[in-house]
Formats: sequence, structure tokens, C-alpha cells
Amino acid sequence: MRGSWALLLGILIVAADEAAAAPVYPWLDRPSAETIIDRFETPEGFVRVAAEPGSFAEWLRGLPLAPAGTPVLLHDGREKPDQSSAAAVIDIDIGRADLQQCADAIIRLRAEYLFSRGGFADIAFDFTNGDRYRFRSYAEGITPAVAGNAVSWRQGRRNGASHESMRRWLDIVFTYAGTMSLSRELSSVESLSDAAIGDALILPGSPGHAVLIVDMAIDAATGRKAVLLAQGYMPAQSVHILMSADDSPWFHLDGDRIVAGPWVFTADRLRRF
Repeated sequence: MRGSWALLLGILIVAADEAAAAPVYPWLDRPSAETIIDRFETPEGFVRVAAEPGSFAEWLRGLPLAPAGTPVLLHDGREKPDQSSAAAVIDIDIGRADLQQCADAIIRLRAEYLFSRGGFADIAFDFTNGDRYRFRSYAEGITPAVAGNAVSWRQGRRNGASHESMRRWLDIVFTYAGTMSLSRELSSVESLSDAAIGDALILPGSPGHAVLIVDMAIDAATGRKAVLLAQGYMPAQSVHILMSADDSPWFHLDGDRIVAGPWVFTADRLRRF
């Protein structure tokens, strides 16, 4: 009997540890009904690559999805006229202003992941002019005053380090960051064959574009990789999983480029946090 209680206690401790380590999505006020890994089966012959517990990769493939059939919405609440590029909508807010566009969606997801892990000191991004803005600075009351390409910093009242505070900070980052700054601050990856979940494909410019690899599968027999891509877009709209030209959400990493709608990403556009 004593041994049975010890075994039960051990099981409960393991279960509690697993629950504590489960990915957290701080903007949600309810459990998610379905995630990326739930909805999207891998292509025939492919299996999902391993993701280390607690990693950005594990967090991304567990992203919550809006119910199937949910349309992509613009920041003003209207439906996007052309819905053909979206395989699914990620259940995350857009904001009410035209701010959370393509690079901004990637910045948002990375910041949310770090916040979920308590990595407040690491939540920071570059403005287009090269100045770096930390969430910790905003929490302490430091905000930018921008004139042209020059940034000065003002000390005001503390904003705190709540999730609501970070969401306000992100809107400032979205205003002054973009594809050019994100492409510069991330590390280059040599080849599409080296791509991993959490890598971004970035075409810097105005306009430029950026997409994020949120899941990956591999064909064990051939080594071929296939990925799911998420994007925000212009004007600001729901972050969504892209549909490929093959009418599948999976993009195959064959050759030296990925074609995503009108955008062609060559291998030299691959970046990593």
C-alpha cells in the first residue's frame, strides 16, 4: 500500500512538472481548442522534427489557432478581400492601428515567447536607425522621442512589466522597426537546408516582406524538409498560416528559394534569432 502511494505521488509530481513546463501564450484568457500541431498533418512520408522542451520551436508549433474557417481580418475589423493565401488564422490580436504588419508579427511572436519564459531582459529590438529599445527600459519609464532618424530618450513614470505594458511597448517598436532592422539584427543562415523552426525569411525594403517558420517536417528517406510559414501583412491583419501554390500549407525546401505568393525568398534571406 505504501509503495502504491509513493508511485501515485511520483506520477502526480511528474504530471505537475509537465503542466508547469507546457508552453504558455500570455495574451490568451482561455484555453486554446486547437493548435498548429493539432490541425496540420505532415505531408505523406514526412514526420515532424524534434523540438526541445521550452524552445521557441516547441512554442511556435503549439500556437493557438482560431476556429477553422475564421477569416483574416484587417486591423479595422473588415475582412481581408482575398482570403486565398491563408490556411489558418493564429489566435492572437492584431491591435486597432495599422502597426502589426509583417516583420512586426515576427517581433510580436518572439517577444511573447520570451515573456512567457520570464526572459524580460532579453526582450529588445532594433529600430530602423539602429537604436535598440528594451522592454525593461519601457517598464522603467523610458520612452523614445523620434525626430527624423534621431532618437532621444525621455524618463517618465514607470510603466511596469505586465503583459499589458509589453503590448503597449510593442506598438512603439512596430512604429520604428521593420524588415530592414530585423534583417540586420538577426544572424544569417547559410542555406535553406539548414533552416529550423523559428527562423525568418526576410526581404528588407519599403515595402519588404517577412515570414516565419513555425513548424517543420522531414522525409526520413530523402532528407527533404517541409515547413509551415506564418505571416502578418500590409495593412496590419490577422497573423496567419500561409497556403502554398500547391494548395497545401506545407512549403518544400527544395532548391535555393521559397515562393510565397508574390514574394520570392532566396537562401541568403534566411535569418535566425
